[in-house]
Amino acid sequence: MNLPILILSFLLLSTTTYAHNITRILAQHPEFSTFNHYLTTTHLAAEINRRRTITVCAVDNAAMNDLLSKHFSLYTIKNILSLHIFADYFGSKKLHQITKGSTTTSSLFQATGEAAGTSGYVNITDMKGGKVGFSPVDSDSDQPMATYVKSVEELPYNISVIQISHILSSPEAEAPTAAPTDLNLTSLMAKQGCKAFSDLITAQGADETFTQSVEGGLTIFCPSDDTLKSFMPRYKNLTADGKTSLLLYHGVPVYNSLGMLRSSNGLMNTLATEGANKFDFTVQNEGEDVKIETKVVTATIKGTLVDEDPLAVYKIDKVLLPRELFKVAPPAPGTKSANSRAQGEADAPGPAGDEVPADENSSNDSVRLVGWWRDFVAELQFGLGSIGLRFLIFF
Repeated sequence: MNLPILILSFLLLSTTTYAHNITRILAQHPEFSTFNHYLTTTHLAAEINRRRTITVCAVDNAAMNDLLSKHFSLYTIKNILSLHIFADYFGSKKLHQITKGSTTTSSLFQATGEAAGTSGYVNITDMKGGKVGFSPVDSDSDQPMATYVKSVEELPYNISVIQISHILSSPEAEAPTAAPTDLNLTSLMAKQGCKAFSDLITAQGADETFTQSVEGGLTIFCPSDDTLKSFMPRYKNLTADGKTSLLLYHGVPVYNSLGMLRSSNGLMNTLATEGANKFDFTVQNEGEDVKIETKVVTATIKGTLVDEDPLAVYKIDKVLLPRELFKVAPPAPGTKSANSRAQGEADAPGPAGDEVPADENSSNDSVRLVGWWRDFVAELQFGLGSIGLRFLIFF
């Protein structure tokens, strides 16, 4: 296969991986800025992006202000907005050509299992005069029906973003929803094979930082007891600040389900992050495995302790070692490439500071090149959409 064909094949495959990004779509329309913000805050944006076929019923800032004036909790707002996301494709043409004039579709609220009975289903009606109405199955009869306003973005048959006149009302979705039960993180980890790690968090006084981060979303990568036992001699050589940084390095201040981690590879900031390129790591998939790469060591997720928005805790098979605290192990004699050292364990801890070992330069150049290419492909696919896909197939 020659190079042009190989590149085109790669781009075609990329169109299925990077299908759509709801945050970018709505960012082009300031009138939906509040709706866009709450899709991100409630983590619904990530759920939308990972689904191959989806319809998003956006409402403008005025409609969102009406919703916010009722002072619902964030978790109730998530349920309400979930009603506005359909697990099927409804573009403008399809909405105006509904068979027999009416159909019922399921929303993400129904898919979460939070909705009882028929709650979470939405009726779509093609009315006289070219209007299309939307009404949750369990909505109050005296509530006005939301109507179709316009198409915002359509990528058949992947994602359709449309504007509707106002918020969809449902007693089930609007029912008071309490925040997730306050969990004792250290106790949770201790009971599920991560007691050594939880003990270190408590001893170092880092447990408060982890606990305070839960409400806004938190993902923890917890080394197993056996893994941490062999690491302890090196842990004891760290300074007090170094120990705290290492522990916080295992937390990400955003909720990530396993599905989100599998579909959102790339750099992630941690609770220890101090600035650009400081105490971050890369999430990278290999088949069904989710790996965390720190440039010093690569760990693999081996199990899930808890995965309930806004908290996810995963068990990993290695301690995550930041390059700010640990030097990269030199390549073993006889290895084919110095790059292979990234798969091995690190050398004894040392004050790496802002310096990167000289023998990492060529490897970092390659990483930057690969990263640039991935960003290029993602941006190109996002711009091309289905038209670009047909163009590439034609050639």
